[in-house]
Amino acid sequence: MAVPTFVDRVTLHVAAGRGGHGVASVHREKFKPLGGPDGGNGGPGGSIILRVDPDVTTLLDYHHSPRRRAEHGGHGAGDRRNGAHGADLVLPVPSGTVVKHRNGEVVADLVGPGAELVIAQGGRGGLGNAALASKSRKAPGFALLGEPGDELEVVLELKVVADIGLVGFPSAGKSSLIAAISRARPKIADYPFTTLVPNLGVVTAGEVTYTVADVPGLIEGAAEGRGLGHDFLRHIERCAALVHVLDTATLEPGRNPVDDLDVIEDELRRYGGLDDRPRLVALNKVDVPDGRGIAELVVEELRERGLRVFEISAVSGEGTRELIYAMAELVTEARAAKASEIPARIVVRPKAVDDDGFTVTRTGAGWRVSGTKPERWVRQTDFSNDEAVGYLADRLNRLGVETRLLQLGAEEGDAVLIGPVDNSVVFDFKPGIDAGAENLSRRGEDDRFHEDRPAAARRREIQEQLPDRAEGETRADVARRIDQPDVYGPTSYEIGSDEDPDTAESADQDAWLEDDPGEEPAEQSRD
Repeated sequence: MAVPTFVDRVTLHVAAGRGGHGVASVHREKFKPLGGPDGGNGGPGGSIILRVDPDVTTLLDYHHSPRRRAEHGGHGAGDRRNGAHGADLVLPVPSGTVVKHRNGEVVADLVGPGAELVIAQGGRGGLGNAALASKSRKAPGFALLGEPGDELEVVLELKVVADIGLVGFPSAGKSSLIAAISRARPKIADYPFTTLVPNLGVVTAGEVTYTVADVPGLIEGAAEGRGLGHDFLRHIERCAALVHVLDTATLEPGRNPVDDLDVIEDELRRYGGLDDRPRLVALNKVDVPDGRGIAELVVEELRERGLRVFEISAVSGEGTRELIYAMAELVTEARAAKASEIPARIVVRPKAVDDDGFTVTRTGAGWRVSGTKPERWVRQTDFSNDEAVGYLADRLNRLGVETRLLQLGAEEGDAVLIGPVDNSVVFDFKPGIDAGAENLSRRGEDDRFHEDRPAAARRREIQEQLPDRAEGETRADVARRIDQPDVYGPTSYEIGSDEDPDTAESADQDAWLEDDPGEEPAEQSRD
């Protein structure tokens, strides 16, 4: 079995590193039996990065080793020691590499030295109990798990970055021409399909330096996969101009340069996307007596089509100088047009920070909760620890998941699914009380049997009004409109009315909670 030396399409399996777990630890020191939580955080996992390297010209390495994995993050330790960061894995790729999903969707087009793409993001490290401690939860007995890194399968396709593409039938002399005008030394022989991989040559014409790509021979039906054209037509997509190399001394019966040109043009048109590229025609092998005679017969017909025609010999060098400078003119024009283009302005509109961040849909298996936050929280939860499960339940409740389920008609005992479809975590819906992870440290009272505090209800009311806010209206404006409906307009119901003094706090006191729901504004004491 022949070992390939040039590979331009591979399927790559990548897996980023998993984040390290946080640790639940208590500080221990002589004469300090209750030193408080000191568990460190887990380190983030390493990411996988594709980076363009000018010294790499093929995807051969990934043909032999298609599976790549980054380093995992280290676990946390006591005494507030955080885990080590997993090292990123940088994969060098040639310029012109197109990254696609298996379904054909283009992820990125990497062109130019140093261009890079984080194809798989490393998982976050889990928080230790030192980071989870708060005023109302002084000694957490649990920590968060590290998240798994991204794992996916991508297709890498190489499209050669060249200024000029040489196209033509097999044995038309394309390899001989690129060897005559550059220092490239491709394989040359007197049989078809000698060139099995694209060859690149650097050509200098006066002050202009450009690259020429020798694409393997095309035949009729190349766009459907016949010959080698189906595999290598992609390599001329980036070329600024095309040069038809026509064989004027072919020994095959029924062939002539004009018909060869029509066949190749038909294949290019069926492949698509190349109609706007300027063309040149090189009638090759005029050093052969029969070749010169045929060239003289067809040159006028080709020029009547509006094509610039050059009679050349790749062996003797006749006509190649004129062809080199003609190609340089096209390259100069293409570069000037590209430089005058105004790059499109990219406007990044980040997602609003006050968005719910989840959706609830009913399926045959139960109520499915989808969203970045709920799914991440589930991945971080150690379900063997009851306190960690209670902490998760409180986070979901404060995000508004329970309220949304009740609004949609969920009943006690219904299945609630969170996570991937093929590996979801299933909960039994039991509304009405919090799991109480943050209440485990309180003594003498149990707020789980109390009604929701007014501040929490007020936050939910503000959240429900946010989708209907006017353009330019902030969250604080919505809060003021709810508190003073006579001034700012009516609302569905008035939480901040005079009859309820508990909700008379200002909007500033009801700032957003972070992902950790343990911290809340302290309630004002009343005589």
